[in-house]
Amino acid sequence: MSDTTISLSRWLIEQERTHGHIPGSLRLLIEQVARACKRISHAVNKGASAGIMGSAGSENIQGEVQKKLDVIANDVLLEANEWGGHLAAMASEELERIHVIPHRYPRGEYLLMFDPLDGSSNIEVNVTIGTIFSVLHLADGVSEVGPEHFLQPGRQQVAAGYCTYGPQTTLVLTLGHGVTVFTLDSSQGSFVLTQEGLRIPESTREFSINMSNLRHWAPPVQRYIDECLQGKDGPRGKDFNMRWVGSMVADVHRVLARGGVFLYPWDRREPDRAGKLRLLYEANPMALLVEQAGGMAMAGTERILDIQPTSLHQRAAVMLGSSEEVALLQKYHQEAQ
Repeated sequence: MSDTTISLSRWLIEQERTHGHIPGSLRLLIEQVARACKRISHAVNKGASAGIMGSAGSENIQGEVQKKLDVIANDVLLEANEWGGHLAAMASEELERIHVIPHRYPRGEYLLMFDPLDGSSNIEVNVTIGTIFSVLHLADGVSEVGPEHFLQPGRQQVAAGYCTYGPQTTLVLTLGHGVTVFTLDSSQGSFVLTQEGLRIPESTREFSINMSNLRHWAPPVQRYIDECLQGKDGPRGKDFNMRWVGSMVADVHRVLARGGVFLYPWDRREPDRAGKLRLLYEANPMALLVEQAGGMAMAGTERILDIQPTSLHQRAAVMLGSSEEVALLQKYHQEAQ
């Protein structure tokens, strides 16, 4: 490793000592999460050779069939983070109830939420998948942690990020002061800094959505996509490309890297649900990252980070990315009210 290479640990220490952006306990928590992501990356890379592909023969709280790697990733995150003394409790997309830190370990001041393996339906086809995480501060004076303590608006997150497991293992992180990217150096076994101050271009010619659901969307989304499809001869006056991986971390990572807009809107198939993606485990952390990179993140007319959660596994509509496009989508939703 060269003298100019900055590891995740060194970068976090500099944020604590030099900039005052992070207390020591949060720094250590982020390092624990990163170590868990390295273990998950190693398991993902072994794949079929380790006999960990395919279904686990169980369903999660969402009613989705779990993959073996879903269960492994969830267990890794729980085990890696419960003993460090930085957390009071954890909540996972894969678990019905919160995981309170056992009494045999010291209790910390933070709450950790995660989607242990986002996009796991793509495991068998070797498409990029990832881990999404979010950190909240536990209110002072709480003696018994309950699910209600996780029900904080996304704007109160003290840190959020995700790790992609693809051609590279990449950690994308915000502490509320911009977005920073780290890449796993397999020869050293550590994450190293590869980009600071990541910014999403304000305008774009690219959108990401599952077009097979077009007939189910609300009129504002149908209007927006129709105008994009009309290209330079339509009201937008430019041609658009569509990209859709079906793994939120992969699709949002592309938006952060080169601009674009990612949409997973409400649709008529489940009209009583606000959307498909989970507010606490997916929408909130991604919305914070996007906003910290200069983009916008909306759920129709409402800013995602302003939504008051009412349950651990609440769903949300998601529209995020380049600010010009998301602002236009917001405008179309307002006009349809």
